[in-house]
Amino acid sequence: MSGPLAVIGSGMIGSAVARLAVAAGMDVVVSNSRGPGTLAGLVAELGPRARAATPAEAARAADLVVAAIPLHVYGRLPAEALAGRTVLDTANYYPERDGRLAELETGELTSSALAQRHLAGSRVVKAFNTITPHQLGTLARPAGAPDRSALPIAGDDAASAEAAGLLDRLGFDAVRVGPLAESWRIEPGTPAYIRPYLGDIPALDVADFLAWTYRTPGLAVPAEQVRRLVAAAVRQAAGEARLPSAS
Repeated sequence: MSGPLAVIGSGMIGSAVARLAVAAGMDVVVSNSRGPGTLAGLVAELGPRARAATPAEAARAADLVVAAIPLHVYGRLPAEALAGRTVLDTANYYPERDGRLAELETGELTSSALAQRHLAGSRVVKAFNTITPHQLGTLARPAGAPDRSALPIAGDDAASAEAAGLLDRLGFDAVRVGPLAESWRIEPGTPAYIRPYLGDIPALDVADFLAWTYRTPGLAVPAEQVRRLVAAAVRQAAGEARLPSAS
């Protein structure tokens, strides 16, 4: 990709993606629901390649957009401004945070398919949802590095190719899971979700878990291992026991 990357959401995952993009020499437009003025600190940290905008402005500024927001606010994504764009959806479904969503509880849709229904004019790809924010930074490696990790993605072929190109530039191989209908294979509770990148995880509450991840460098997970983990996934009832959210 030659143009800028837009990031909607300035939380831990969105900020981590923005840092990797700037480190890779990309221009980045960051945004959140609170307005550009609240992003001054992040933009100052990122440097001259970054600028702040509203979500709609960010969407119009780039062909590739990372939506790093909690699932329960997916309806706030600016659908009109995102039309024609490829949107990388990082959200995971946590009923205790997002509320019980009937389409997900019954398995009628995956969480990213729910986002795709809202973003009817966009191409949605599930990405960046299986790794915690700190490990997204610590595990990034140049192409060809022997300890390079892979991340799974799900979406149609053309959009997935764009997402894979971004992941490669940011420091990860991409493993294509299939279309959005198959993105359940990388949702919370599945073998490829979070644990492979962290190893043994102590029993902690959400706050302590996230603090612990920032003291843990993480484990390299090569593409072949990700493929095996994805293939081993078994669809389970929504809302079963899961790790805390990484978003």
